[in-house]
Amino acid sequence: MSRFDDQHTQDIDLDREYTIEVSDIIAEVYEALSEKGYNPVNQIVGYIMSGDPTYITSYKGARSLIMKAERDEILELLMENYIDTQLR
Repeated sequence: MSRFDDQHTQDIDLDREYTIEVSDIIAEVYEALSEKGYNPVNQIVGYIMSGDPTYITSYKGARSLIMKAERDEILELLMENYIDTQLR
């Protein structure tokens, strides 16, 4: 028996008060990855997809910092930004 109910769509409502914090986290992590010579987009995607924090450098505390935000909050922020800038 599946643990998922495929007859209904789940609704997720993330707390909006974290939007600024998450965007600040992404900015700092992006900067640290860039400074270390990594492709920040690839590394952040790797982290979001796997949950493995070793995709993020520990330089400037970036690894600890990104783990303060939930991955679904990061993804929501990125999707909202993409939709706002590319589709509207």
